[in-house]
Amino acid sequence: MTRRIGYARVSTVDQKLKVQKTALERDGCAIIFEEKRTGTKRNDREQLELALKVLTKGDTLVVTRLDRLGRSMRDLANIVHEIEEAGAHLRVIEQSVDTGTSAGRAFFGMLAVFAQFETDVRRDRQAEGIARAKKAGVYTGGKPQIDRQEVRKLAAAGNGPAAIARDLGVSRMSVYRILREDEGTATD
Repeated sequence: MTRRIGYARVSTVDQKLKVQKTALERDGCAIIFEEKRTGTKRNDREQLELALKVLTKGDTLVVTRLDRLGRSMRDLANIVHEIEEAGAHLRVIEQSVDTGTSAGRAFFGMLAVFAQFETDVRRDRQAEGIARAKKAGVYTGGKPQIDRQEVRKLAAAGNGPAAIARDLGVSRMSVYRILREDEGTATD
């Protein structure tokens, strides 16, 4: 008996799976594995792993869009290979892909290339945006630096580490670390 097994994924816990689940149910999926995890890496995608494990000969793993399954060509190729090893095939509803046919396998290959391209372009745009923001002084990246001179000035004025930390909006440990550094330099 062949089964249609659905896999629905969104990237964050704030996003909803309802639209994907409805489409998968309409496509005849009786079992739907749901996940709220990023698709850029396959690690920790437990529901995907379960969906792949339950596939048997003649089954179809169904997703609404290819990017729900993975974003890199390597991941997509590996996933499809696992599906094929189980004797099953992949169906992508919105992109009309069915790896059960030779035309579907060819189309899947092209879509995988475009999925990788889209990921690369998104990464490049993000890097360009960060570079522009840094140049404009809007984005400095990393954690804000503690004004060490201000810590020393407040300590010299008789303020305790807790008061200094509260005034500067930093942790007490950071204040203690700076003051300890000063003690180490004074005795050397």
